[in-house]
Amino acid sequence: MKYLRFAPLNRELSRLVLGSMVFSLEALDYTFELLDTWRSLGGNVIDTAHLYQGGNSERALGRWMEERGCRDEIVVIAKGAHHNVDRRRVTPEDITCDLRDSLARLRTEYADLYILHRDDPEVPVGPIVEALNEHRRAGRIRAFGGSNWTPERLDEANAYAAAHRLEGFTASSPHLSLAIPNETIWAGCVDARSEEAREWYTRTQTPLFAWSSQARGFFSGQFTPENTENETVTRVYYSEGNWERLRRAEELGRRRGFSAIQVALAWVLHQPFPVFPLIGPANLEELQSCVSALELELSPEEVRWLDLGA
Repeated sequence: MKYLRFAPLNRELSRLVLGSMVFSLEALDYTFELLDTWRSLGGNVIDTAHLYQGGNSERALGRWMEERGCRDEIVVIAKGAHHNVDRRRVTPEDITCDLRDSLARLRTEYADLYILHRDDPEVPVGPIVEALNEHRRAGRIRAFGGSNWTPERLDEANAYAAAHRLEGFTASSPHLSLAIPNETIWAGCVDARSEEAREWYTRTQTPLFAWSSQARGFFSGQFTPENTENETVTRVYYSEGNWERLRRAEELGRRRGFSAIQVALAWVLHQPFPVFPLIGPANLEELQSCVSALELELSPEEVRWLDLGA
């Protein structure tokens, strides 16, 4: 495992973050096996969310941390305030309710990093920043950030925090992968592949926790232009540019002894700003593959070439 210091927590975080969407109480033995393997490989960051598996992902993680007695070893990223079909939920009240639910399910008194799962640009940033600071002062969270928040909204929130002598957002979690999406995967999602976004992250050095860092398996070898069974991958990632990115990842992988999906993950890791890719392995073999990708060093020229640069 490789690590990078995350200043807001004053801790070394594993460069990869284990996603918890597959954690469940129904498959608790497998969930524990995956988490035990992650810990044995040196992974110390786990991402979860209030809505995953109806809360059972958090419950499964909480049981594992309690039974293993390893809460202090693990950096827990919790997410909340996601919209639902009835209403938009980025409000101080919903943040508080979701956070309290998550802490109870996780069997812990605090989340190391609390991330708002969505944004609502129609809501003023002031009350949101105030609410998050209240939870931080109470010890329920130690740092906070936004998932699917644009750089403009992050700047706005942090300007408010600075003007009112409060803590600001210290992390961001947009989509980032070697494949450029044709459109958003889900409503309200934000991607960090534009030139403007990449310039902002490079200039501010804001830590980026990249979800869907492997483009939902686009580089795994199971997809071809003729295979359109997976509607989401087809809709979001099928394009001439991405097929060429896949071809180049395969070519470089053959030369260096890695798979295309490992090359794609290495590309995310080799950005000019701090990136912690979120991974969602479906089995132990995929988990080991992700960790092995940390050994692939890419030159700046290779990074540009993979992304169709000269």
